[in-house]
Amino acid sequence: MTQPRIRCTLEPVSGDPGAALVVLGPSLGTTTALWDEVAARLAQGFRVLRFDLPGHGFSPAARDPFTITELADAVVALVDSVGGGAFHYAGISLGGTVGLELALRHPDRLLSLAVICSGARIGTADGWRERAAQIRASGTPSVIAGSADRWFAPGFLDRDPAAGSAALERLLDVDDESYALACEALAGFDVTDRVAGIHVPTLCVAGELDQVTPLALLADLAARIPGARLATVDGAAHLPSLERPVEVAALLAAHLADREPAEAPARTTADVHRAGMTVRTAVLGEAYVDAATAKITPETADFQDFITRYAWGEVWTRPGLDRRTRSFLTIACLVTGGHEQELALHVRAALTNGLSRAEIGEAILHTAIYAGVPAANSALAVARDVFELLDAEPAADPDAASRAPTDQP
Repeated sequence: MTQPRIRCTLEPVSGDPGAALVVLGPSLGTTTALWDEVAARLAQGFRVLRFDLPGHGFSPAARDPFTITELADAVVALVDSVGGGAFHYAGISLGGTVGLELALRHPDRLLSLAVICSGARIGTADGWRERAAQIRASGTPSVIAGSADRWFAPGFLDRDPAAGSAALERLLDVDDESYALACEALAGFDVTDRVAGIHVPTLCVAGELDQVTPLALLADLAARIPGARLATVDGAAHLPSLERPVEVAALLAAHLADREPAEAPARTTADVHRAGMTVRTAVLGEAYVDAATAKITPETADFQDFITRYAWGEVWTRPGLDRRTRSFLTIACLVTGGHEQELALHVRAALTNGLSRAEIGEAILHTAIYAGVPAANSALAVARDVFELLDAEPAADPDAASRAPTDQP
C-alpha cells in the first residue's frame, strides 16, 4: 500500500517566528481555502500549516487505497518537513478524524486537539462505499447539489454566494478516484471504543445546524474523551470555518491560549536531522536519497550530515519562503555558479515543487540577464536534457539518482 501524499501551505507568524505550530485539516471535497480567514487570524500569534487531501488542491492524486491512520502519519511527516516538534491540531469532518488518529497514534506530538463537525465514526460504511461508487461512475459533479445541502446552513449561499460558489467549484476540480478512496477510508474508520484513551487537551465543536455530524454526535465524543470540552457554532452547518470564520477563530484562539506552553519546545539535533531527511526525500525523491545514503563513507558522512541538517533541516524548512520559491532561487544560484550536475537534479526537484517547464525556462532566461548568457545557455541545455529524459521515462527514473555522486541542497 502506497503512503498517501499530501501537500501543505505554511503561513509564517506575524510576530515571533518561533511560535508554536497549528495544523489545520480539511473536510472531504475541500481545499486549504476552507481555512483562509481563520488561518489569517490565527497567524497573528502562531505559525499555521494547512494541508490538502490526496487529489485535492495541490496534493498529488492517489491511485492506491489509504487509511485515516496513514493520513495522520502523513501529517506528522509534513510537520517534520517544516521543523518537527509538537504541534496543535484542528480538523473539520474528515480532517477531524485525522486529528483523532493523531491523538491516538502520536500523542507525544500533539499539544492540543480540536475536532470540528466530526466524530469517532461518521455516517455508515455502506453509505461511504455507495458514495465512492457514485463518484467513480459519475464524478464529483454528481455530488454538487448534495454537498451544497450538507455543507451550508439555510440561507448561506444567498448571504455569501461568492464563498459558497468558490467552495463548490473547487469540489469540481477534485480528482474523482482520490475522492472515492477518501470515502472508502472513512468507511473503514471507527475509533468509538478507543477515544477514551485520548489524553491531549481536546475541544469538540459542533455546527448548530449540521445534519452530517449533529450536535449529539459531538456531545457523545466529548463525553468519551477525558476532560474534553464541547462548543457549538450558532447558525453554522458542516463547514463552520467557511460559514462563521470569526467565531471559529475565536473558539480556537481561546482553546490554544488555555493550552499554549510558556515556551515552544526547542528542536533537538535529531529533530533537525529528521526534518532534513523528510524535506530531502520530498524534494529530491526517495530513489535519489536512498542512492545518496547508500554511498556514504566514513570520509563523506560528516558532509552528508552537515547538508541534511543545515541545508535541508534548517534552511529549506524555514517558513519565510515556500518550496516553490526556493526552487526558483536554487536554479538561479546553480546557473550562476555553473554547477550543472546539481542543476539537473534541481530541475527535477523544481517540477516536484510545482514549477512548470515553462517557468523553469523563464527562471533561466531571467538569470541570463544578471549571471551571463553563456551560463544560461549551458543551463538551458541541462534543462532540455532533463526534460528529454523525463519524456522518455514511463515513470520516475530510479536510476537517475545513482548517476549523481553526492547529495546537494
